[in-house]
Amino acid sequence: VQVNRVFVRRYPQGIRAAHLLGSVGEVNAEDLEQEGSEDLEPGDALGKAGVEQTYDGMLRGQNGLTRVQVDSLGRVKGELKSRNPEPGTSLRLTIDSELQAAGEAALTSVGLPGAFVTMNVDTGEVLGLASNPTIDPSIFTRPLSPAQAERLWDEDEGAPMFNRAIGGGYPVGSVYKPITAVAGLDAGSVTPSTVVQDNGQIQISDQVFTNAGSQPHGPVDLRRALEVSSDVYFYLLGADLNGTNKLQQWSRDFGISQPTGIDLPGEASGLLPTPAWRNELFAAGETDRPWAVGDNVQLAIGQGDLQADPMQMAVAYAALGNGGNIVKPRTALQAEDPAGRVIEEFQPEINRTIAIDPAARRTILEGLNDAAQKPDGTSYGVFGGFPVQVAGKTGTA
Repeated sequence: VQVNRVFVRRYPQGIRAAHLLGSVGEVNAEDLEQEGSEDLEPGDALGKAGVEQTYDGMLRGQNGLTRVQVDSLGRVKGELKSRNPEPGTSLRLTIDSELQAAGEAALTSVGLPGAFVTMNVDTGEVLGLASNPTIDPSIFTRPLSPAQAERLWDEDEGAPMFNRAIGGGYPVGSVYKPITAVAGLDAGSVTPSTVVQDNGQIQISDQVFTNAGSQPHGPVDLRRALEVSSDVYFYLLGADLNGTNKLQQWSRDFGISQPTGIDLPGEASGLLPTPAWRNELFAAGETDRPWAVGDNVQLAIGQGDLQADPMQMAVAYAALGNGGNIVKPRTALQAEDPAGRVIEEFQPEINRTIAIDPAARRTILEGLNDAAQKPDGTSYGVFGGFPVQVAGKTGTA
């Protein structure tokens, strides 16, 4: 008779929310050296990614044990030690399964690497989160060969294990413009009624900066600039803010270049380009030039050296939506005992509150509404006439 210990994870919805749920694997030597590993033994299973890893201590429970004394023939002579097994706590998540399914279907229909995040702007509850390409979490219920494990992170395969929603670093494009707008209004560079003539391009110093497709938008104020996504308007704003540090200050306030604190492992900080950062690289010979006005111009439209991820932008937009609270995203709703009784509810957390001028916020929200609801809006083709009122900003980088 051969006795094997088998740990089972069942995934009744297949690959749904794979990056969020994470995986379970057998304890390795590195795990046994970590702080808090005193109750682990070789052969145990524990969370290796996603909520399985974050809440492992809650979910895992404790194995039962019976140790007996036997004689040379294997006959039991007495019990030495006994411990009853303790089931782990169940974790109920904030995820809306229908919304999660819709988001994943949209991602896979495009067929490109990407991610989405959907979050309650007031509570920070994550209602949907996914990254594409994705993984089948059931593969971790059996041993992986080294070649299989390597393919999970192979960039030529799309690095399916990589969670782009919280770990990627990208120039986010024009979705950054509301942050630039807040900075410009606070600095007094513009007012909501300031009009800029957008002829499709602008020359700053010796460089020409153009709108997408060099399309002119004519006279635009802030609300109109957000509606049609006038790069010229924000190029000029970025140039005017250069040297004031206002754009960098407000970017930090909104959470750019900082972890959001989401209860998932693998979150990246990102990068907020500043004069000090680039000048330090230049002094060390790691870049070909020091900071220039063009760096601030590019940052103003979410391009250049900026690195942010969908989760950080969700938190930033949540602050616009809720009036200035930088929420801490979370996926855990409540913990339940094996009988289904609630033993702990996870409460919303606010990391900090930023002082956005109410009039400035109102103008920006109106511009984001127009971007989705008015015929000239950049996402009107998708959201015009949508059954739910949508406000938002497109971005291309």
